[in-house]
Amino acid sequence: MSENEAVGASGGLGLVTEGEWAGWSTWQSDAFEQRAGPFYERLEEDGTRVAAFRAEARHMNGAGFMHGGCLLTFADSAIFTIANDEMAGSMGVTMNLSGDFLDAAREGQLIEARGEVTRGGGKTIYVRGLATADGQPVLSFTAIIRKVGPRKSK
Repeated sequence: MSENEAVGASGGLGLVTEGEWAGWSTWQSDAFEQRAGPFYERLEEDGTRVAAFRAEARHMNGAGFMHGGCLLTFADSAIFTIANDEMAGSMGVTMNLSGDFLDAAREGQLIEARGEVTRGGGKTIYVRGLATADGQPVLSFTAIIRKVGPRKSK
């Protein structure tokens, strides 16, 4: 099974079993994230949730650095990884996402995001995090997630 093929036919979060991302999981059901990233996530031994992807040429802007929109798209995905425990299986939407660019990311670098829930307990979850490129900070971000239920059919 390749890096981009994850175990599980449900289309949900699937475990990657081979390649660079073996041991990480990816969302099979999110076509946009697969195309934009793909983005991966895992739970580390200390309980920290981390999101990551490898910077490719297609993620770069005309100046040869990672496009800011790519970093923010990654942050938008990473906030749900960071808030996973607080989400408790619920669906959610991003109400607000703000980022400060700290440095440029380059092709080939490992982009990772870690963070924390600063407030939760209800339908609204506040998250802050830091994205790094090979360990160097490239984006700090804050976000607000709203838990939502399934759409009601008319």
